[in-house]
Amino acid sequence: MNYTFLPNTDTKVSKACLGTMTFGEQNSESEAHSQLDYATERGINFIDTAEMYPIAAREATLGSTERFIGSWLKKSGKRDELVLATKIAGPNRGMGYIRNPLDFSKKSIHEAVNLSLKNLQTDYIDLYQMHWPERVMNMFGQRGVSKIDTQWQENFFEVLSVYDGLIKEGKIKHIGVSNENPYGVMKFISESEKHNLPRIVTIQNPFSLLNRLYEVGLSEIGMREHVGLLAYSPLAFSFLTGKHLNGIQSNSRLGLFPQFTRYSNENCRKATLLYKELAESNGITLTQMALAFVNQQDFVTSTIIGATTLEQLQENIAAFDTVLSPEIIAKINKIQELIPNPAP
Repeated sequence: MNYTFLPNTDTKVSKACLGTMTFGEQNSESEAHSQLDYATERGINFIDTAEMYPIAAREATLGSTERFIGSWLKKSGKRDELVLATKIAGPNRGMGYIRNPLDFSKKSIHEAVNLSLKNLQTDYIDLYQMHWPERVMNMFGQRGVSKIDTQWQENFFEVLSVYDGLIKEGKIKHIGVSNENPYGVMKFISESEKHNLPRIVTIQNPFSLLNRLYEVGLSEIGMREHVGLLAYSPLAFSFLTGKHLNGIQSNSRLGLFPQFTRYSNENCRKATLLYKELAESNGITLTQMALAFVNQQDFVTSTIIGATTLEQLQENIAAFDTVLSPEIIAKINKIQELIPNPAP
């Protein structure tokens, strides 16, 4: 396993990060513990979760993922060997059962942090992220902005001030954003520089062969401003394993949760078929090529991988030994030009 650092920090993280959103829905507590055992034995020291997990989110299972990780941390005694990331849920997603109001006020942030600390059975969180912006914006299947949220009041300074207090208390170490766009990233950076407040070190956004929208605007910001991408859905909800090319598998994530339609359109199928043919013509699997492509991008700090079985996790981790040649990268880019970003 290769390692790097969260930008502008001395926090060392594995290039593969274990995503955990299946814990508590598709995976039992014992299965979650087995995944954590295997991942850490293979050198992964970076674990990502969220207060709203597991996915698909529902009130009955809220917080199960963090609790499963917490029970494993207590049992394993490995807390200080790991970098633990979690997230506060933003508004606008019909999840009022999490808290009311669901916002980034001081009260809400403190409540969310304290509950995550309790669930995770830890005294500190290494990376605390905002799961999506407080304002309404384009994400989850939308390519562009046609109108803005005129009701939202700008509060970047106030939010950063709250995190400043939590960092000084020792409850969190670093902060990041997720599902953000260039405007939000630059506003957070600007306010932190202007007022000497904590600086965001990461952005967790989708990035895969089927969704390279991060390259439009955010990649330059990330590299110039030293904000690392934590790439989620690098296998596009398993679509980039190739197993759905002849129809969505009923026992898969896409089969179990048909409301997640980002990766199941016809252009995704066409592009995936071309990527599969390219991978196999070079003696590697589509999974290997998809994960290696993300891992090799200069702006990617760590790639978040998730699985429902140990066999899937084994294959995903092993893929990080694959290195794509410039020739394969060039052919990938030709397919991207032919069918650009079919899964925004």
